[in-house]
Amino acid sequence: MYRTKLSYVEHIESIVNKQRAFFKTHQTKSVTARITYLKALKSKIKDSEVLIFNALNKDFKKHKFETYLSEVGLVLSQLDLVIKKLKYWTKNQYVWPSLLSFPSKDYMYKEPYGSILVIAPWNYPFLLAFEPLIMAIAAGNTVVLKPSELTKNTSKLISQIIQKVFPEDWVIAVEGDAEVASQLLAQKWDFIFFTGSTKVGKIVAKAAAKYLTPVVLELGGKSPCIIDDTIDLKLVARRLVWGKLLNGGQTCIAPDYVIVKAEIKEALVTNLIQEITKRYGTDAKLSEDFPRIINDVHTKRLANLMQNQHIVFGGAIHLNSCFVAPTLIDNPKLDSPIMKEEIFGPILPILSFQTEKDIEHILWNLDKPLACYIFSKNKTFIKSILKTFSFGGGVINDTLIHFGNPKLPFGGVGASGLGHYHGKYGFDTFTHHKSIVKRGTWADPSFRYAPYNGKLKVLKKLFRWLG
Repeated sequence: MYRTKLSYVEHIESIVNKQRAFFKTHQTKSVTARITYLKALKSKIKDSEVLIFNALNKDFKKHKFETYLSEVGLVLSQLDLVIKKLKYWTKNQYVWPSLLSFPSKDYMYKEPYGSILVIAPWNYPFLLAFEPLIMAIAAGNTVVLKPSELTKNTSKLISQIIQKVFPEDWVIAVEGDAEVASQLLAQKWDFIFFTGSTKVGKIVAKAAAKYLTPVVLELGGKSPCIIDDTIDLKLVARRLVWGKLLNGGQTCIAPDYVIVKAEIKEALVTNLIQEITKRYGTDAKLSEDFPRIINDVHTKRLANLMQNQHIVFGGAIHLNSCFVAPTLIDNPKLDSPIMKEEIFGPILPILSFQTEKDIEHILWNLDKPLACYIFSKNKTFIKSILKTFSFGGGVINDTLIHFGNPKLPFGGVGASGLGHYHGKYGFDTFTHHKSIVKRGTWADPSFRYAPYNGKLKVLKKLFRWLG
């Protein structure tokens, strides 16, 4: 692409400088222009549906139904929402004025941050590139998108779509490897949005700290699935297998491991095996519905995680085709690698509990996860789990579906992330809410002015009244 490292660095600097200059023209602040370009993006995505299906199939061997469900459909629904609501979202938000500023009108003026860097991951390369990009544009920013180099076909298509819809000074995709990402992070941005691993998230946060750049970090972690003995295990198995094996288990909010009531553990395993076989056949390698692991490096990583484990179902690996079979692992040790790192594959460790103290012993030895799933009809048990443990978000009696509601904020806590987005929460993330007080001139009470003698008691009463 560029023959020398220096020329490529200069190219990135040129992109950033051009976008900064373009932002200063105020063209991105036109709500009409934003909506026009977002409508054009929607039209281009719809026209490119077959190309998107093909790209995701080449990268993951992903079925078009799953591609539409977890990528295209969600992007189009976000575009529909933004196009419909943007004029309302961008209006000044008036708030009740304080007596201390009487007479006044108080409101929040909504303005874009400026130059935005979005670094997208490989696991849902289309969705997790376009959703933050859409919201950043909706808020009136310029955007540089770095799609993942691991999904070459999808990343190339994303770049082509963006190039055909937006002027480069407003939105551009920059393809490349980790070195390119490092060069992008070395620039001064007004906001950075990153989706990926906790390890790389720390690198992004460190780079942003140099310029005190605000960030959103959408990370991951080991999301537990807690199952008690009050729930129908056939229903549990159906919903758990779907959530775990969607995208071949390469989902940041996939159930990472199960903690099940000891008395029903064997029955759960039986139901899980039946459900996996029902959905993907006796050999998932032959199923058109079961995706592949992204590359051989991650396939080898998953193979290493399964070493020295008690595999009760599955375990087959074909490195050349990046296939890892749906696998159930019984009672791994808490200090084993498979319980120390996020699995990000179709492998499900199954642990058991007798009391809630057993659950605490497991969860409190791990970082705060991005998600938590509870299968139970016991309201007291559910309430206890929700109150006791911290996690980004979750679902009771299902998996993953909280991601699909744009009225809910999505994000992590602690090691699983910083900040949130989705729907209007995404628009607000990329928007600076500037607090404005418009003071009236028709009255000017003298109470705040010197001399202060004799006013302190009245001031204290005033603050108590305001509280």
